[in-house]
Parts: sequence; structure tokens; C-alpha cells
Amino acid sequence: MKKIALINDLSGFGKCSLTAAIPVISVLGIQACPLPTAILSAQTGFSSYYCDDYTDRMNFFTDEWKKMQETFDGIYSGYLGSAAQMHNVLYFLEKFQTKDTLYLADPVMGDNGRRIRIFTDELLDSMKELTRHAGVITPNLTELCLLAGVDYDALTSHASKDGYLSYIEETARSLLPRAYTSQTIVITGIVRRQPQQSFVGNLAVTPERHYYLETPFMGESYSGTGDLFASVIMGSLVNGLSVDAAMEKAVRFLSPAIEDASRDNVPREHGISFEKYLHLLL
Repeated sequence: MKKIALINDLSGFGKCSLTAAIPVISVLGIQACPLPTAILSAQTGFSSYYCDDYTDRMNFFTDEWKKMQETFDGIYSGYLGSAAQMHNVLYFLEKFQTKDTLYLADPVMGDNGRRIRIFTDELLDSMKELTRHAGVITPNLTELCLLAGVDYDALTSHASKDGYLSYIEETARSLLPRAYTSQTIVITGIVRRQPQQSFVGNLAVTPERHYYLETPFMGESYSGTGDLFASVIMGSLVNGLSVDAAMEKAVRFLSPAIEDASRDNVPREHGISFEKYLHLLL
């Protein structure tokens, strides 16, 4: 059985991070091997939560798995709470990444033009270095701009123009030469507001081409949807699907769950009820 190392936090509530990735990777027929970066009572979008930081214990997992002579078909890192955790991921890559190992980095640093509370220049520099090692990165527009050194407001000022996607693609392409490997960039959560209907889309950019897929926008974003999307992309690519097919599978899986959450006015921090739609990944 194929194996993917999942480097992320474990949150009791919020349906995100490891609680999102493990079921998705598992239903895709791949062994999910979690390496926790922190244990939380609930994800940080809740008004109160307890967090047990695992930074000082992450490398114990790496060293023990190396002693066991384990290998991985994929490595997926999500939210990382400090530059130190990113250095731990680099250490993990040093031990386990080979030319046959797909590494996907989700560079969690902000959304909607706002940076996460713990953001620092050191964190950004470390994330830039980490993402250069990845075969796939899945930034949203805010994170893409941070990685590329582009002003978010300047980029999104083109949102109502026909060439908006071209501006985003150009920004993504500026990152490709900086990567240490051939890289695919999947930009998530691109909102296009039209007079009659708004849409949300995802744009995949490779050195050779691009692919865009969008669906009607429900008007709200929910905890864990990015983690679920990236997990489907990761598992599908490890299973041999193209990035186009992986994106289509992810959207087919997520769309009904997001529609349910929007209809039922689910608080965004609680996430979506994706569990009943896992069968769509089979």
C-alpha cells in the first residue's frame, strides 16, 4: 500500500488539518501517516482553544521512522506555526524525500489579503525556502502574493477585468524558476464576482500549461476546505491522476458539502460535513 506522511496539526473541532486529511487519504486507498505539529482542542478560528505545541517532538517521529526504514510515496505539509517547524519539515525532507516522492506544501500564511496572527518576515522566508522543495504547492491568492512578493491589492484590483486570470498566472509563473524541482502551482479560492453570479475557482499552473476550474460561489468560506482540497490533490496525484483530474475530483467532492453548509448556516469555524460525501472519491 502506498503511504503519505501528513505533517500538520490535530484539532479536535474545526474539521481541518489532520482530521480532514486522514479520512481523505485513507478513502483514496493510501496509508495516512500523521506527524503532528501541535494538538489543539479546536482550530484557532474558535474564540478559545488549548494548544500543545509539538515543535520539539516532531524530529522524534522523523528519526524513529528512519530507524524503521520507512519510505513514503508522498509528503504533505499544511499549517506550520513557526520557522522552527518549517526547519523540522526540511529535516524530514532530507531524510525521506527522493526523486520518486511527491512533496505537496500548502503554504498557510493568510487569506483575503490578511496575514495570520503569527506572521513574521522570518516565517515568510522559511516558507519560501520550504516551498522551493515541493513538486506541488497550493497557495490561495494571499499566499501566492506573499511568496511572489506581489502586492495583493494591486493584483486583485484586476478582479473585474477579463484578463484577471492571466495576471494570477503570470504571478504564479514567476515562482516556477525558483523551485528546486519541476513544480505545479494550484492557486485556490479565486473569486470572480459577476453581475448575476459570482464564481470561485482554482487555477493550476505548470511549466508547460495551465488549467482553470470554477463553480458557483456560495458566499462563505469554511474551516478545512483548503485542507480537504489539498488532500484530494495529493492523494490523487500519488495515485497517478493528472492535476486536471485531481482538481475535478476535489471539486466534485467538496461542492455538495459546501452547499449543505451554506444552506444550513453552519458557522464557518466548524467546517463542512464532508464525511457523507467521501464515497464520491472512490
